[in-house]
Amino acid sequence: MKILAVDLGLVRTGLALCDEAETLAYPAGVLQERSRERLAGQIAEQARQHGVGGIVVGLPRNMDGSEGPSAQAARAFAQQLQELVSVPVEMRDERGTTITAHGFLNETNVRGKKRKAAVDAVAATVILQDYLDYRRNHR
Repeated sequence: MKILAVDLGLVRTGLALCDEAETLAYPAGVLQERSRERLAGQIAEQARQHGVGGIVVGLPRNMDGSEGPSAQAARAFAQQLQELVSVPVEMRDERGTTITAHGFLNETNVRGKKRKAAVDAVAATVILQDYLDYRRNHR
């Protein structure tokens, strides 16, 4: 089934999708929206357009595993999103995904405005690929 991943940000929110076989995650764009209500609606619409069977929202835990205000906000957003869609919304630890995304962009020599626009979608892709790998190894 197709799955949509969300890397929630204050200004930019990255999206990623996977293939039907749940093998490969790929970037699906960035939404620029500060209003959580409008953002949830936009993501719900993306989920419908792509016919996804599930949504994964990144959970920004602290490096020690604890949850601070950002994690609480992500959980509240996931709940808000769940009310708008008929597919399951799950949370996935996103520690280190932005660092990994920057590493990928360094390797591909993406710089400047392109980098700023790409990093959130790449981070969402890292979250989704991690989730897919977990599902594959824990069936």
